[in-house]
Amino acid sequence: MAKVGIFFGTDTGNTRRIAKDIATALGSSIAAKPVNVRNASVTDMLAFDALILGTPTYGEGLLPGLSTGTATESWEEFLPSLAGQDFSGKKVAIYGLGNQKSYPDEFIDAVFYLYEQFKQCGATLIGEWTTEGYNFKASKAVVDGHFVGLPLDQENQKDLTPDRLDAWLKTLEQAWE
Repeated sequence: MAKVGIFFGTDTGNTRRIAKDIATALGSSIAAKPVNVRNASVTDMLAFDALILGTPTYGEGLLPGLSTGTATESWEEFLPSLAGQDFSGKKVAIYGLGNQKSYPDEFIDAVFYLYEQFKQCGATLIGEWTTEGYNFKASKAVVDGHFVGLPLDQENQKDLTPDRLDAWLKTLEQAWE
């Protein structure tokens, strides 16, 4: 199998830490070194057959970016560069950080924006996740009764992250085969 590209957006570093955990769990023979999307290009992503993308959700359901007060550019500025790109044949999985207690009405909404954009570009989206074990009111990232990616709440359920991440990565490895 070709290497998996890991790209993330972050301001505080939490999403980067998860990206590093993913890379470590998969090993260097499978996963490339994680790259902050502010330092990436579409060409960088297209070099991989499989991608893992990470994003936090800011405020009331927003992608990280300059309009949300982040210190540097992030997904908000990157996504427009995907318009018209062809990701057919690429498998894309997404994880998202959010806070289900402080933002129960838009829990990990930013994951949906990545999902929607890469789906429009022809990617095969993998890595859906159950809504069980989460306490939120609404999320755009729930499609057909499942999250379109892995939700992680480092504020309220940090202790569940290692097991969730391990189980999710196992489902991705099966989908990559």
